[in-house]
Amino acid sequence: MQKFLSRLFHHLMKSWSWVLLIVSAILIKWSSYYPDWVENNFTYGIYPLISKVQRFLFGWIPFSVGDLFYIFLSLVILFRAFRFFKLLFKKQLTRKYFASGLQQAIFFFLFVYVFFNALWGLNYNRTGIARQLGLQVKKYSLADLDTLTAALQVKLNQYALAVTEAQRDSLDKKSRLFSEATKAYRHAAHEYSFLNYNPGSVKPSMFSYLGNYLGFQGYYNPFSGEAQVNTTVPRFLEPYVTAHEIGHQVGYARENEANFVAFLACRSSVSAGLKYSMYFDLYSYAVREIGRRDTTMARNYQQRLHPQVIKDLKELRDFFRQYKNPVEPVIMWGYGHFLKANNQPAGKETYNEVVAWLVAYYKKFGIEAI
Repeated sequence: MQKFLSRLFHHLMKSWSWVLLIVSAILIKWSSYYPDWVENNFTYGIYPLISKVQRFLFGWIPFSVGDLFYIFLSLVILFRAFRFFKLLFKKQLTRKYFASGLQQAIFFFLFVYVFFNALWGLNYNRTGIARQLGLQVKKYSLADLDTLTAALQVKLNQYALAVTEAQRDSLDKKSRLFSEATKAYRHAAHEYSFLNYNPGSVKPSMFSYLGNYLGFQGYYNPFSGEAQVNTTVPRFLEPYVTAHEIGHQVGYARENEANFVAFLACRSSVSAGLKYSMYFDLYSYAVREIGRRDTTMARNYQQRLHPQVIKDLKELRDFFRQYKNPVEPVIMWGYGHFLKANNQPAGKETYNEVVAWLVAYYKKFGIEAI
């Protein structure tokens, strides 16, 4: 392993590689200040070609190539850490070793930064779907929130009654789940061409059980173009999580936008299971925002839920309680700072910002559009 890594870094860390990475990093940072340029030249210029090639190369493989890459990377980091502490224990650390290690670390992070952004990350700096739909996303009042939450609850209760146990079971099959979510985007693309999604590449995460302890339900791998879904979360969450991750694949990097385009896609689906999952999630975001402003109003909403929704809410609380641990808050703290560093100043609260998008949407298209 040591010889392999030494050879790898020796081949990569040529002087021209440093120059190329540094110049690329500067250009990426410069372009991030120009959302219109990113939208026109990256999001709808280079990125569609990159994403289609990635999904063509890896989408047909039944397991996650990106997860294998993460496993390899984790093994490398563990090996380097083991070697470091071994030398430290034997008091064999030298200045040359430190200098070489620092140089390799800088090169590695620079390499990851450039390829992360060049393959997908620049989408954090696009103008986004507000421009595409002409939405005026701004602060909303409690009355606006009340109107939205009432509409979401009506839909949620409606689909809680409509979705059968057999339909819920069918979406527990991963191939059916991913197929229905992909179809939802293809249906939505008839109305919104920018949601065109082909070919598909959605896979179960190899780290699903670990994800329950770390607090993630899905993630997108920009290096392989694959969307990964934690398939061990309650089954009524999985459809919307899948649609959210596909939202990242079609170029919406910010979490509020991925949530919003997942709403547009699921609303276009013929699957009652997808729609129930979507309204369950969006209602949860909305009623949480009400709870921050008026706890009595939030409590009244909870008392008007369909029994199936109440049952699912209990299952969700039990699920989170089961996997509660001291590591998750630390991971989420780091993830929140990652979001802030990528043009999402609200951090983890960015997910909740989908509420503002929904308010702007119904104000333009009418509450019946929800």
